[in-house]
Amino acid sequence: MLRKVPAVTAGFWITKVLTTGQGEATSDTLVHQLPPVVAVAFGFVGLVIALALQLAAPRYRPWIYWFAVDMVAVFGTMAADVLHIQLGIPYLVSTIFFAVVLAAVFAVWYSTEHTLSIHTINTLRREAFYWLTVLATFALGTAAGDMTATTFHLGYVVSGLLFTILIAIPAVAHRWFGLNAIFAFWFAYIVTRPLGASYADWLGVSHARGGLNWGSGSVSVGMTVLILIAVALLARGHHLDAPDDEP
Repeated sequence: MLRKVPAVTAGFWITKVLTTGQGEATSDTLVHQLPPVVAVAFGFVGLVIALALQLAAPRYRPWIYWFAVDMVAVFGTMAADVLHIQLGIPYLVSTIFFAVVLAAVFAVWYSTEHTLSIHTINTLRREAFYWLTVLATFALGTAAGDMTATTFHLGYVVSGLLFTILIAIPAVAHRWFGLNAIFAFWFAYIVTRPLGASYADWLGVSHARGGLNWGSGSVSVGMTVLILIAVALLARGHHLDAPDDEP
């Protein structure tokens, strides 16, 4: 089948970071407005629907793909928050746990397919590995961002700046020092989660918590609008992020 994921462009990274912030804000809004169990159930149903549409699509479709990424962002945030808020597991422990889960997914994916490149997502099994990896990266990034902001007491702004610096490392290392492209991609992909979430939390949380007090609901709506604009631009100029096996 044709590749089901977009080419890695500036538009890809911008949209990805927006989904991470939107997922954080939307998750926070749902769990505060609804009973946690109901909120997680809604997030899970949305995730199942989005992934079903993505897996059924015959090729990369911007609207379907980014809907799936966004629902992974929402549910991945909930998965990480449930461990801490509902079960009382420290962020440091959950960060290590999700890092182990991600490493296990990578190990099984590589041992089965002998590659971790997104340029080879052209079978249903590889696509399943891809989305398992994406879900694990969102959960890991959520836990890591909360760990730096709260456990390490850096606050949301400093955490955001920290991850802004970290996301530049693989790009520089790949260009100037020959860092493996696949490693560089997944390194940056993981960092986008705490990067977007840190800034979304800074915008939404109260002044007492070091934020601007815009409210998670307002941040969620605002970032949703930005995502819709970004995806509309990608869909209209489809050649900008078309996979390598398409025009």
